[in-house]
Amino acid sequence: MLRIAVLVSGGGTNLQAILDAVDEGRIRNAEVSVVISNNPGAYALKRAEKKGIEAVCISPKEYASREDFNEAFLAKLNGYAVDLVVLAGFLVVLPEKMVRQYANRIINIHPSLIPSFCGKGFYGLRVHEKALERGVRITGATVHFVDEGTDTGPILLQKAVAVAPDDTPEILQRRVMEEAEWKILPEAIDLIAAGRVRLEDGRVRIIQEER
Repeated sequence: MLRIAVLVSGGGTNLQAILDAVDEGRIRNAEVSVVISNNPGAYALKRAEKKGIEAVCISPKEYASREDFNEAFLAKLNGYAVDLVVLAGFLVVLPEKMVRQYANRIINIHPSLIPSFCGKGFYGLRVHEKALERGVRITGATVHFVDEGTDTGPILLQKAVAVAPDDTPEILQRRVMEEAEWKILPEAIDLIAAGRVRLEDGRVRIIQEER
């Protein structure tokens, strides 16, 4: 059984997609062991509590320095002995020590087709604002492994979403979530839980399921 920690900062819609997929059997041989947030007001924590999952808040505001926060955060995460860390709208830069310790065991969902509209400063609604400003016809979402860079790790899954002429950033954000994020994030976790993901020379290879 793959033990998962989901890290969140806000409402937790991607967390809910994971929980629903577990309940519906679309994520097999995996469980969410803990949900951790940097934001005490994150509704994602309520979603976890409703499912009987331990919900933990560790806020940087409670520590004298970012280094102290990073150490406390990593110690808390380590206490759950998880196999996979899922960043589901987590708006905190991970300390390099954590990225190294959990190498190839952290995945992130990003609301664009990487390498477009990604990197420092591209998160949340800003991604969709920039996509509309650029006038793209296709956007989407990407699940990737996390490395020391920002949205630079090996790509696991991507799904394209059409942009409509009258889209606003908010409407486009919702469509990307519904048509891409909530689909490929559970799929990625299921692939990892099934042992079907290999990292070879910095690229992802997905092993075909035996029939």
